[in-house]
Amino acid sequence: MNKQVVLLPGDGIGKEVMESAKFVLNTVAIEFGHRFAFHEHAIGGDAIDRYDTPLPDETLKACQQAEAVLLGAVGGKKWDNLPAPKRPEKGLLGIRKQLGLFANLRPIKSFPALAHVSPLKEEVISGSDILIMRELTGGLYFGKPSERRKNGDAAVDTLSYERWEIERIVDKAFQSAQNRKGKVTSVDKANVLESSRLWREVVETKQEQYPEVTVEHMLVDAAAMKLVTNPDHFDVIVTGNLFGDILSDEASVLTGSLGMLPSASLRSDGVGLYEPVHGSAPDIAGKGMANPVGMILSAAMMLRHTFGMEEEAAEIEAAVNRTLNDGYHTADLNHAGGKLVGTKEMTELVVDNLTTKSVSDSICSSYF
Repeated sequence: MNKQVVLLPGDGIGKEVMESAKFVLNTVAIEFGHRFAFHEHAIGGDAIDRYDTPLPDETLKACQQAEAVLLGAVGGKKWDNLPAPKRPEKGLLGIRKQLGLFANLRPIKSFPALAHVSPLKEEVISGSDILIMRELTGGLYFGKPSERRKNGDAAVDTLSYERWEIERIVDKAFQSAQNRKGKVTSVDKANVLESSRLWREVVETKQEQYPEVTVEHMLVDAAAMKLVTNPDHFDVIVTGNLFGDILSDEASVLTGSLGMLPSASLRSDGVGLYEPVHGSAPDIAGKGMANPVGMILSAAMMLRHTFGMEEEAAEIEAAVNRTLNDGYHTADLNHAGGKLVGTKEMTELVVDNLTTKSVSDSICSSYF
């Protein structure tokens, strides 16, 4: 099976973890008889430095023609003082909007080998398996242009949703719950916000189409509390852009490190952008310390959700678990005990657990 993948390494450690993803994907290609054609383009700060824009037309065109997009990370202190339209993050927001990637999936699953690393008690996080589904192209981040008033002493941001925007993400959440534990928690602020009252109306209406799925409504403050006191309460969480952004980062503490977490941003036809949850971490860029697991698991999500390669995705995830169970970890999990390794070594260990040693050795020299 031949597949076209656009690579957007971006900034900071994005370039390093992208090499890890390529290594793993090419190993999968050899093992399962696929071919992945990679096409690399600039985004974020890298694109600003090279093309004076965070999202060059060439990058956007390539992404529009691709079957899937892998992204490393964007941003860094180097570009913090640029005006808002020029910031690296605008490249990521722009590509989500231009590609119509309305559904952001963030799986939050505890790793048994890292249960002792989480700041939460092991008995609290044990068995946690949550899918946070965040609406990604509407809400507060995409309201009518923000503005300053009263000579800069007042600011206005607009939170706006249309019914159809809510319907499509809620449908996605119900469909995901059907293949999991059959429960959807819709998170809003309906006691205060009119947009949340519309959100709740849509969920109530959509529930009629999925009678086998249990639904509950939860205010965002209560959900934030329950995420860290009883995470096993949740199966699928569906919520708006702002709340989803905050809750998914909060939930990351279950794994002990942002470096462990993947994500997918999808549209209805299966085309998706896949990226780790972590940022560009410019302080460790180029030092070979970055955790590649979030990027590797994002590649696994790409295989599953866009290419329908369930077996291949499961094999990558199993290889990651075997590596962790063997006691290996990167510097972000230095308090985990066990065996500290760098980006390159961690990637090679995952590949060794994924395939035969002969195959691993045959392609290892092409990377890093």
